[in-house]
Amino acid sequence: MPAWGILPVTLPAVTISGMWIVYAMALSNNHICPVHNWNYNQSCGLDGPISCCTLDHIPLVSKCGTFPPESCFFSLICSLGSFMVMLVGLLRYAHVIECCGPSLLNTLGLAAGWICAAGLTMVGNFQVDYAKVLHYIGAGVAFPTSMLFVFLQSLLTYRMAKTRGHYWTAHLRSILSTLAFITLVFSGVFFVQESFVLQHVAALCEWIFIINILVFYGTFTFEFGAISTDTFLVLLKASRAPKSYKSDSSTASMPHGHRHSEGLAMV
Repeated sequence: MPAWGILPVTLPAVTISGMWIVYAMALSNNHICPVHNWNYNQSCGLDGPISCCTLDHIPLVSKCGTFPPESCFFSLICSLGSFMVMLVGLLRYAHVIECCGPSLLNTLGLAAGWICAAGLTMVGNFQVDYAKVLHYIGAGVAFPTSMLFVFLQSLLTYRMAKTRGHYWTAHLRSILSTLAFITLVFSGVFFVQESFVLQHVAALCEWIFIINILVFYGTFTFEFGAISTDTFLVLLKASRAPKSYKSDSSTASMPHGHRHSEGLAMV
């Protein structure tokens, strides 16, 4: 099914474009200031300029989706993105099992991706100005688990690599993971500062981090083109593996018990 290769590319294409639409809507409604603005004021009076910017107007991704009507579209994009993250994570999990068999790294990657999707859903549906605690819990879940997901997938890519193209893909993912980690650290450090300039840098780092993660998901298109019906059969067998293991172990123990009973009869 080569069509599955379109899914990883669709995730960043839809989500990144949707985020920029939310940004444009918030900017047109004067709910945020543009990313190229570096001049901020302590407060804005009623007789001040329309473009007056304070800390409440820093273009953080969450701030872009705080007020209606852009908040509605922001929730839609986050919910759709969460579903696609779960689907891509599941297909990646099945593909790794099909190629290399069960792996702890693969299982951890699936768990990290799905937990990230849950956090992203909370971020999109609980706006920061109206449900700050829940919003920050969602962000605290989504950002670290997305970072864990890309690191695990980079390691898996190196382990599965057999050709030069595979190694180039692994190098690309390692670069994206490293850049995402650096921007995430800078975003977290600068976000808690009181300086307008540093908080603006935190907003830019947040945008770069999210775009990096989404581009990373897009790189799965190299492998997803090989997904077929057999991949789903492997996933189905993997979900039934514990049951079959128990039945195999029970049947394997039956001959031993039978021989033991025969030995007692002979005695």
